[in-house]
Amino acid sequence: MSASQTSASQTSEAPTLLVKIFGKDQPGITAGLFDTLAAYLVDVVDIEQVVTRGRLVLCVLVTQPPAGLEGDLRATVHSWAESMKMQAEIISGHGDNRPRGLGRSLVTVLGHPLTAESTAAIAARIAKAGGNIDRIFRLAKYPVTAVEFAVSGVETGPLRTALASDAAALGVDIAVVSAGLHRRAQRLVVMDVDSTLIQDEVIELFAAHAGCEDQVAEVTAAAMRGELDFEQSLHARVALLKGLDASVVEKVREQVRLTPGARTLIRTLKRLGYQVGVVSGGFTQVTDDLKERLGLDFAQANTLEIVDGKLTGRVVGEVVDRAGKARLLRRFAAEAGVPLSQTVAIGDGANDLDMLNAAGLGVAFNAKPVVREAAHTAVNFPFLDTVLYLLGITREEVEAADTHDEG
Repeated sequence: MSASQTSASQTSEAPTLLVKIFGKDQPGITAGLFDTLAAYLVDVVDIEQVVTRGRLVLCVLVTQPPAGLEGDLRATVHSWAESMKMQAEIISGHGDNRPRGLGRSLVTVLGHPLTAESTAAIAARIAKAGGNIDRIFRLAKYPVTAVEFAVSGVETGPLRTALASDAAALGVDIAVVSAGLHRRAQRLVVMDVDSTLIQDEVIELFAAHAGCEDQVAEVTAAAMRGELDFEQSLHARVALLKGLDASVVEKVREQVRLTPGARTLIRTLKRLGYQVGVVSGGFTQVTDDLKERLGLDFAQANTLEIVDGKLTGRVVGEVVDRAGKARLLRRFAAEAGVPLSQTVAIGDGANDLDMLNAAGLGVAFNAKPVVREAAHTAVNFPFLDTVLYLLGITREEVEAADTHDEG
């Protein structure tokens, strides 16, 4: 047995004291408590501190003091707490916390609002699945309330399955990911463009300039009914743009509207060292511009053929379809040096499903029910930056990234 294992074994059997301090938060509480304890030659076994609405709860687990000093320690701690207008509670026991069960997951819940009823249902479902909630931490209070549960005792896959069915009924979004060091390792985030990164469908913007919106809408509807696959519908719609002047490209770029929170999402990810890319069934004439404007690392889409200043009604090169998006995710990951398990894919349509399922975390963003049900998790709020909370990034970190850039 190693020295560390011996020490841990001894601690698990040794008498310990749990010192709990609670009351109005103020500077110097933590330092003052440990100054008080230092006089009794105790060792620190564990510490937890939380502040909620200005009220502090500080719990310290320490070894039992030398013989004859425990009574004096208790009296001194209570006296110090009273002098700070705090309350103290000291509980005798043995050892440390019980070992956490196998299987570690992080459950992120987004609510607007997050009700007591939904929180109770989530906690009950975790318990029913065999999990134990070890810690709860608020990631954000706006534009949504985001809370993270650290859960042990149940594997991530079964826990995700158990919670997925409850999310829609409870009016919340729930993401379940495996806990571990990879949570904050370098990662790659790849997004769809139309109706995800941007609010528009680019083909419809081009169609408006060509005066063929109705015809394009008819082809799109046929594809949604399953009468055409994506590649067939793409060629049929692009054919309607034949003869359009290439100057329209710049006009369409100017019309593109970013989804609320898109800039914040990308800025924060880049500031934290993530790589970010887009894949689109739309057109490079728009995605290349977005890549430059937003500082993206990767971008791939279909390319409209332009000859003699006119759109020919054809696309050139390999078509980016449902399977193509998944291939591009894998290619981007290889180029970025990021394992596929550490990739995040975000999309809204059925043609994003292969990509969402191939990624370590697939996020359906304001998607249709069939996509929400097939993805790892869903976000049903109109702000793209809420995806940050699913990655364990707090609102404070988002604001810090903004402040850094402004500076």
